[in-house]
Amino acid sequence: MKVKIYLTALLSSAVLFSCVSPKKLRESQAKYDQLSGTYLDLQSKYRALQDELNKANNKNAALQSAKTNTDGQVDDLKKQIDYLKQNNNTVLNQLRDMSVVTNAQAESIRKSLDNIGAKDMYIKDLQGSIARKDSLAMALVMNLKGAIGNLDDKDINIKVDKGVVYVDISDKLLFKNASYDVTERAKEVLGKVAKVLQNQPEIEFMVEGHTDSNPIHSAGIVDNWDLSVKRATSVVRILQNTYGLDPKRMTAAGRSEYLPLADNNTAGGRAANRRTRIVILPQLDQFFKLLETKK
Repeated sequence: MKVKIYLTALLSSAVLFSCVSPKKLRESQAKYDQLSGTYLDLQSKYRALQDELNKANNKNAALQSAKTNTDGQVDDLKKQIDYLKQNNNTVLNQLRDMSVVTNAQAESIRKSLDNIGAKDMYIKDLQGSIARKDSLAMALVMNLKGAIGNLDDKDINIKVDKGVVYVDISDKLLFKNASYDVTERAKEVLGKVAKVLQNQPEIEFMVEGHTDSNPIHSAGIVDNWDLSVKRATSVVRILQNTYGLDPKRMTAAGRSEYLPLADNNTAGGRAANRRTRIVILPQLDQFFKLLETKK
């Protein structure tokens, strides 16, 4: 019985299969292929959309993080603004207080600034005058050296110190030993110095006598003070009487042994200390006039 049923079903299937035409079968296969292709395309698009969704989710997370940071910065800025507002109020109050002081003292400050400007100009004028004086001193030194010529530096020395010109003439060149009589050679040297000084009639000068520390035992000379003064006056008389320098421009002074150049315990030191110095005096009256006009 069961065998009959099985054979019947098999025959029925064969009959049904034989009833489907080859044309319909091809159409069904084509449609199936089309649907399979569509399905694959949809799967590909689904995967692409899934990737886009993942990227969008990541970007959204980043934006959320950035927003959180920005919110924190905004809060900090708000706090800073509040702090600045409070400080501004304090500063404004201080400025109002300062404006009251400034208004009360503005005239005094203006006068102070004017005085500072005037003093600055005064200092510049003084600096200019000092520079001119130093330039004149150096020119005078060059003129003296040029006039005197190539004497031994041990016999005569010309220098500038703090704007003052010094001419040191050795004792052995000017005087005989323990004497204040001027030698003939010394008169020649003094004549050259006098020629330069005559060309500068506004210059005043002082002649200083200097000795060593050895006691003096010459007749008519009391001590080194006496010798130093007599030597200075001897030089001044020659400059006045022989070379015609105005005596109003000259001063004679004795310094004795108390302004040495070297150690008096050696023969060389004592020889250096025995000298006559001509000091070209700075023109203080011109500076006093400058001070009076600039006060």
